[in-house]
Amino acid sequence: MFDLDLHSPLTDEQRDAMIDSMAEMIIGKRLETPAVLFLDMHKPLSWITGQSLLVGAPLLGLAFGVQNVVDFGKLLMERDNIDTLIDRIEEMSANADKAQEQA
Repeated sequence: MFDLDLHSPLTDEQRDAMIDSMAEMIIGKRLETPAVLFLDMHKPLSWITGQSLLVGAPLLGLAFGVQNVVDFGKLLMERDNIDTLIDRIEEMSANADKAQEQA
């Protein structure tokens, strides 16, 4: 029924694209501080959250696409990806602030 890729890890390109997309969305809404605080505070739960997304993928997939939910779950299951996302948010926020100061 579902042709899901549950076992292979995300490629570096997929991981970076997902992280950049999430960071851009957060920066676009100016939610850098709450997002970094939330991610850092819930980092120990990232593996459990990723597993929960895999379990709920068929239901959540109705709204977001099953493979998107599975890929996001895989991203969350590695704690290093959370650190990378936090770093990317901070980097993009600093760049946005510099661009705004120069304008």
